[in-house]
Amino acid sequence: MSFESAMARLGGSSIAVSSVEACSMAKGETLADTIRVVSGYADAIVIRHPKEGAARLAAEFATVPVINAGDGAGQHPSQTLLDLYTIRQSMPIDGIDVALVGDLRYGRTAHSLASALSFYGVRLHTISPPGLELPPALAAGLQEKGMEIIGHADIEEVINDVDVLYVTRIQRERFPDSTSYFNVASSYRITPELLAGAKKDLIVLHPLPRVDEIDPRLDASPHARYFEQSKNGVPVRMAMLLDVMK
Repeated sequence: MSFESAMARLGGSSIAVSSVEACSMAKGETLADTIRVVSGYADAIVIRHPKEGAARLAAEFATVPVINAGDGAGQHPSQTLLDLYTIRQSMPIDGIDVALVGDLRYGRTAHSLASALSFYGVRLHTISPPGLELPPALAAGLQEKGMEIIGHADIEEVINDVDVLYVTRIQRERFPDSTSYFNVASSYRITPELLAGAKKDLIVLHPLPRVDEIDPRLDASPHARYFEQSKNGVPVRMAMLLDVMK
């Protein structure tokens, strides 16, 4: 919706294809052919796809600009741009401490944000369930760039020291049963009590949707910036669309 809203505010229009069943891919058409066809219908393509690397493939076959709006467990670059924009509204990004909490293995928003923060001398703190840590290859690549990555067993270890708390949803579909999921999900809940000793200017971000990882009581706190973060998606994506369609 944010990309559609962005295009509408720019004075343009959108052609929405919300599922495979709604296009020729349901009949067996390849993604490459679909992109070739859609390139003739639009001035830019925004693609969200369940398979990692789909956006890159689309860009190889498109004759118009392609924007990656999320590719499976891969990357989510437009989300990262609005995340950076939201952080910058509150503080300079250089040299801050950022904590990533939740599913860091499959969470594409965490992957893209961690990569982007490596350009700002940020100290990265990670808190995740066993098995859902930041992918080793990604972590190694960031460390080679000079990023300091510190893993923590729980949020309490670091909550009073960070400038940005970036919370992600624990993805229920990654667990073998409901009990395993709830045991993990219940251990990552951000409450007003948890933030009692946090820095005054700490901001809490979340790419949304949330389930129960952030207590609704926190919504009224000055630390909560996730709805402002979501709103920022519109102007940031307006800028992206303008840039690629020059």
